[in-house]
Amino acid sequence: MPRTRKNPQQLFAESLKAARLIAREGIVKSADLDRKYREKLIAEACLTEIIRGWYLLTAPGGEGETIAWFGGFWGFTKLYLSVRFGKDGFCLSAESSLNLHAGDTTIPKQIIVLTKKASNKSINLPYDTSILLLMDVKNFPADTEKWNGVRIMSLPSALCRLTPVYFQKNPRNIEIVLKISSLSVPEISRNILKTGAIASAERIIGAYRHLGEETKSKQVQEDLITAGYQLKEVNPFIKYEPKLGSNRSTSPYAGRIRMMWNSMRDEVLNIMPASPGMRGDVKEALKSIQERYKEDAYHSLSIEGYQVTEELIEKIESGEWDPENIEADRRQKDALAAKGYQTAFKAVLQTVSRVLDGEKSGKVFEEDLQTWYRQLFAPLLKANILSAENLVGYRNQPVYISGSRHVPPPGNAVPDCMEALFDILKKEQNAAARAVLGHFIFVFIHPYMDGNGRVGRFLMNLMLVSGGFRWTVIKSEERDEYMTSLEKASTEEDIKPFVEFIKKYLESC
Repeated sequence: MPRTRKNPQQLFAESLKAARLIAREGIVKSADLDRKYREKLIAEACLTEIIRGWYLLTAPGGEGETIAWFGGFWGFTKLYLSVRFGKDGFCLSAESSLNLHAGDTTIPKQIIVLTKKASNKSINLPYDTSILLLMDVKNFPADTEKWNGVRIMSLPSALCRLTPVYFQKNPRNIEIVLKISSLSVPEISRNILKTGAIASAERIIGAYRHLGEETKSKQVQEDLITAGYQLKEVNPFIKYEPKLGSNRSTSPYAGRIRMMWNSMRDEVLNIMPASPGMRGDVKEALKSIQERYKEDAYHSLSIEGYQVTEELIEKIESGEWDPENIEADRRQKDALAAKGYQTAFKAVLQTVSRVLDGEKSGKVFEEDLQTWYRQLFAPLLKANILSAENLVGYRNQPVYISGSRHVPPPGNAVPDCMEALFDILKKEQNAAARAVLGHFIFVFIHPYMDGNGRVGRFLMNLMLVSGGFRWTVIKSEERDEYMTSLEKASTEEDIKPFVEFIKKYLESC
């Protein structure tokens, strides 16, 4: 009996199933996938070559390839290095390790990897990323741990192996890790004594003292003097002003939130206009904001990629949209998003009303945030598209942003990060700083799986109104400039383009 030949769609489906079975974190080793499947998936733009013999599995058509790569970067690193060098045959360098210990989640342009086997080469990867392999058997660290499955140096070990240049180029990372409450000073001293890294000890002692940690500086110094070493303390920073003060963090991610706010605040105050101050009738103020609803909804939803028309918004506002009784309305995801935006906007207006009545904006934001979020996605729950548990609390899994090297903090770090943000917003006296940095930090944290941009813009406007500024609508046609300025702030800690972008809108009001 002749064999039935599969049609192209059957082969495509079979190929996807085969690839998903052997893919690990979106990474496929070509040797593990039958050639006919591999060729079909490459033709359908579902497999993108990373390096020879290794592929990235993406959605059909290759859409979301940047998300897939930045989401799979560390998965590829772990798998490739483990296959090539064995699970204990590699370790990230002190510099690459310390970046991770400091909560720097930006996908690096290059990581440096120490190996026990011959290597000494640079491997170019997609989207301007690379791995530099260096064989270093003699100095290979014994004190290591795993970060997302990738072997890195322990924090004390990494600190003791850093070059002087790292202190000068990355002082904020140094301050963040030295302010982590769980960092053991005796472990630092023990690592120094094991390796004989006295020059590193002199820099660490000087760094602690410069950051106001006199007790810790003295402890390391006395540990080494007792062991018979003579020390010459060195301040390893170049004109660096500490940003965290006496604040210590249980999490490097929360420490980074405070660090960014404190280091960016002056730039915001230098550029943004002075707050006019709240004045006038509360009802009139709320009415003027309500009048901007259609414009706000259209542009905010369009920025997020929803195809929302003025007619759809009017249909929802008038009550003609009826997903419970009209099948076409029930199936329309864009309409569900628009309906959620309408109910969330009403909830935000209630929060604004509280602020106009004299309540503190940081406090009411903390109290009402979850209400905003629930209202934003309630229509998806009613349509059985979203489960109820997804409307409760923050995300508990990784999230990636299309086209961005910035990877938000891991799910288990989100509560600490949000507590830090709430605390800062409640203490910050300047409304412009609350608005600009509040928006930026919120989307930097990305506390939810979806809706972060919309909620971030609600937050910005709440804080603008608290200072007497007008409600501001960011236009969808300027999405690229808006997203680029946020990316620069997230990956380079350069807030100036974003501040100037928001200022332009305030001046045009």
